[in-house]
Amino acid sequence: MSEDKKITREQVKHLAWLARIKIADSEESKYADEMGEILNYFRKLDEVDTEGVEPTHHVVDVVNVMREDEPEIKSAENILKIVPVKKDRFIKAPRIV
Repeated sequence: MSEDKKITREQVKHLAWLARIKIADSEESKYADEMGEILNYFRKLDEVDTEGVEPTHHVVDVVNVMREDEPEIKSAENILKIVPVKKDRFIKAPRIV
């Protein structure tokens, strides 16, 4: 395994700034250690031999079952029948300023 790399307090500050999270100075070293442990775990995963393993996008063979998307109103005349406010063949909407 590669050498463990440490996350610095400056990196934690920068990540907190990017995420718009306020972190107390006393918490920086704690988060640096925790992030370092997480990265070390991912380095261990990099060592797993995946030769010959087909990539998958779903672990479980599940497919979405959806109904066909068919419009219930098939003509402009039918749409205009249910519109509360209209002018000629147009739908009238409130003015947005």
